[in-house]
Amino acid sequence: MTEPSPIPHFIAGAARHPAGGASAPVFDPATGQQSALVPLADSALVGEAVASALGAFAEWAATPPHVRARVLFRFRDLVERNADRLAATITAEHGKVLSDARGEITRGLEVVEFACGIPQMLKGEFSEGVGRGISAASFRQPLGVVAGITPFNFPAMVPMWMFPVALACGNCFVLKPSERDPSLAIELALLLKEAGLPDGVFNVVHGDKGAVDALLDDPRIAAVSFVGSTPVAQYVHSRGTANGKRVQALGGAKNHMVIMPDADMDQAVDGLIGAAYGSAGERCMAISVAVPVGEGTADRLVQALAPRVRDLKIGPGTDEGNDMGPLITAQHRDRVRSYIDAGVDEGAELVIDGRDFLHKDNQQGFFLGATLFDRVTPAMRIYREEIFGPVLSVVRAGDFEEALALVNAHEFGNGAAIFTRDGGTGQEFFQRVQAGMVGINVPIPVPMAFHSFGGWKSSLFGDHHIHGPEGVRFYTRYKTGTVRWPAGQSSGADFAMPTQK
Repeated sequence: MTEPSPIPHFIAGAARHPAGGASAPVFDPATGQQSALVPLADSALVGEAVASALGAFAEWAATPPHVRARVLFRFRDLVERNADRLAATITAEHGKVLSDARGEITRGLEVVEFACGIPQMLKGEFSEGVGRGISAASFRQPLGVVAGITPFNFPAMVPMWMFPVALACGNCFVLKPSERDPSLAIELALLLKEAGLPDGVFNVVHGDKGAVDALLDDPRIAAVSFVGSTPVAQYVHSRGTANGKRVQALGGAKNHMVIMPDADMDQAVDGLIGAAYGSAGERCMAISVAVPVGEGTADRLVQALAPRVRDLKIGPGTDEGNDMGPLITAQHRDRVRSYIDAGVDEGAELVIDGRDFLHKDNQQGFFLGATLFDRVTPAMRIYREEIFGPVLSVVRAGDFEEALALVNAHEFGNGAAIFTRDGGTGQEFFQRVQAGMVGINVPIPVPMAFHSFGGWKSSLFGDHHIHGPEGVRFYTRYKTGTVRWPAGQSSGADFAMPTQK
């Protein structure tokens, strides 16, 4: 039997294969077979990556913004030309279907394209004549070395929400991808090098909590971006800010979709099927709670949903005919299955049970069938907690106000959606719902790259959302200068508060 191939780190522009040390297996979720071995960096190796980035920073920061943008233009073209190969890598280690993997790459590229235009956002402001012979200028400068800690569910898109903006702003970057699907990060690093990025500007270190702590504790790192679960987001934010870092930490979600009696039911069901079960529910923007308003609306919704859920095609992501692939690991599959058990125990009505699904050709794969619950209540665990799997809960509401209160009472506030034909109802929901991203007849309202992504409440820790204008603000600091050049003789010292007359 062939030994699984090791996946290298990427430091100072070159692959790094450490001798010895801890490692972790990487699996193909569709077969359950180990496909690779990923080394887990210790603090010393993380320190080398940070040192590499720090050594490259002065030259990269001094590189004109339009020249930095040209590197990203070339990177964008390389990613697009290699999109099919990159998508295959995602599917092989994450399990999502190829169409979803290609879509992930496209959404990541949108941020790269936004980053190519960042020079316009860095040009600053100038005011002549703020006083006699005095001018003022304000502009943004890079922070230095920044780090990104990214999740398993989007191994291409989420890193590309971070590093293109950081690099375009003049920072150097250390990426710590998920150890569950780490190969894509190395492929992106190699494409950046091919695009002409100087060595050391972008580095990749694999690892677990030890590597995360090393990044959070290193005083040379100025800022950390994180996407993952809420408990870890809280930890990253707390430890990072305690060490004086700027931190944006995006956490978990429990996204609701309200269905009004006047909604187009076919459109609502189509939206729910894709939003709840796409990527096996392993999305922070997945709709995991449907809130039909009125018993009649609820009955029609469940009646329309049930056959669609039952008929989902589940299997390896490499099969273009499949709607849903496996979950990322056996442990995560078992965790999601335990939530279904809990829902049954707590009295929810199990309409479709996915616990016993087995793929006929891949019985060792990490598959779980799509599951649908009805008559879920806010007291149940399957409602309160993020499941991160293919489980949709229907919570019935009597009227719009009850539905809105239900959404607003939840601890998470990542995204929310409403399906209605009434513009006034849609606008009322948009104004009053306590969520960072809102969809009106759009089930997954992920903003385009020139807006910013982020939730409210326990879905975000820190002051900045990710990518878009907020990303530029996060990866830069503001500097203002007031300038007067000597002309003639000094008028003497002035001990009053400076004013410009």
